[in-house]
Amino acid sequence: MASGFCAEAGDVVAKEHWGQSGFANTDLDQQLRQRGITHLIIVGLLANTCIESTARYGMELGYHVTLVRDATAAFTHEMMHAAHDLNGPTFAHAILTTGELLEALPAS
Repeated sequence: MASGFCAEAGDVVAKEHWGQSGFANTDLDQQLRQRGITHLIIVGLLANTCIESTARYGMELGYHVTLVRDATAAFTHEMMHAAHDLNGPTFAHAILTTGELLEALPAS
């Protein structure tokens, strides 16, 4: 069994980025727009750097951004607080827990 996030058949894989944002110097925006994607659900590491940078850049490109509070991490409580409670509301359209996100998603 593989650990971590691994691409599977049919997954869209953007060019590797070399900074904090998943958008800067990649084809991520193009890949998403080609598929008509308008909403981003952001999870991962680190909440106060890469997650925040990618989410902010996505918002500036016009995407609806949701941060998932309990599916992101940082090295300290203060960094998490800054990412979710201080900075997050300036660019995220929603900041939810995983449970709240699952309740908000349309039934498939």
